[in-house]
Amino acid sequence: MDPQTLTELLDVAVLDRLDHIDDLPGDELARSSALRKEGYSAEVTAALLTQARLRKEAAAKLGPFADDMLFTRDGLAQATRLPVAAHHARRLLGEASEDDTIRIADLGCGIGADSIAFSGMGAQVSAVDADEVTAALAAFNLRHLPDAEVEHSRAEDVDLDGFDALWFDPARRTVGKADRRGSTARITDPEAFSPSLSWVVDKALKAKAAGVKLGPALDHGLVPAEAEAQWVSHNGEVVEVCLYFGAARQRPGRGALVMGERTLLVHEDDLPDEDEAGIGELGSYLLEPDGAIVRAGLVAALCAPLQARRVHPSIAYLTTDVEPTGPASAGVTAYEVVDVLPAKIASLRKELVSRGIGSVVVKKRGADIVPDQVRRQLKLPKGDKATLVFTRLGERHVVLLTRPVG
Repeated sequence: MDPQTLTELLDVAVLDRLDHIDDLPGDELARSSALRKEGYSAEVTAALLTQARLRKEAAAKLGPFADDMLFTRDGLAQATRLPVAAHHARRLLGEASEDDTIRIADLGCGIGADSIAFSGMGAQVSAVDADEVTAALAAFNLRHLPDAEVEHSRAEDVDLDGFDALWFDPARRTVGKADRRGSTARITDPEAFSPSLSWVVDKALKAKAAGVKLGPALDHGLVPAEAEAQWVSHNGEVVEVCLYFGAARQRPGRGALVMGERTLLVHEDDLPDEDEAGIGELGSYLLEPDGAIVRAGLVAALCAPLQARRVHPSIAYLTTDVEPTGPASAGVTAYEVVDVLPAKIASLRKELVSRGIGSVVVKKRGADIVPDQVRRQLKLPKGDKATLVFTRLGERHVVLLTRPVG
């Protein structure tokens, strides 16, 4: 969206039309024609329809707040889910009381999701974004929060003195041509982030308290020794890794936070000694650790609390003889092992057909397969559902026939 189109979109009458766009019947083409007949330009029509789509998509991250916000495609992709943003706010605010005035700089605020949480939990927020349109959208999204202000600026140009906490969310997508959905490409080199990771870490180390939000694929070797690195999943999806510094750091080293119906914290201090992280025979249950725990390299930390063992030294599956219970069970998805089947497609199909199985979910770790291709190759007739896990037991490639627990 260009600045001129944004200016037109922010007109009160146009925003009111956006709020009632679902009243239009028909598909998007019909809606586009109806909006053009109402006198809207091609650019504003496209912006209205795009915003309507993005609001629907944003509901999964931002709940009912999405209905009163504006977005860019990239801004929504990088936006923090509100429950996770609230966790960020708690980390940065720390032990502050309601009477304390905490000033937070949100550097790379995007469409403003983290700033909403910071301000909503009592902080005074100064948010900046280097992209003019994104900064304007953030200002719109934060308009109801009197203790939040937004500026169009580069993070590198902000005077950071006087802030109690700094929050960094460096841009990790290219600036330039977007695909047909409006998304640009991801940047993989941390020094090409905007601002660069080295600049961010330098400022975070000097701050009273700081947090840095990054993509979950971050190399462990890039985590500073002074930081706490916490990988986070929400409702089963790994969403980020955050580096915490200063007063926001609670426990140095690597950790994982599983958020959902139940919450679980795992830390590298929970890892067993090397000789205690045993590899053992396949038991009655296969356990698939949450992705945040896998990304953090903490799978073995679940062995003791779940009475489990690893099925292979380099594969992130656990196995146990008893159905997992207790707090640590929030960190795994459990499957009852029905049988061990051959990995060759012809033999596997014969076994499945003989058991009346006609629909399968295919999972893999340590196996060079493409799940969709396997499903097509099996050509199963209609029948019962099952979950197939392609993996290795020792040097043997196998397929575990399983059913989810619960």
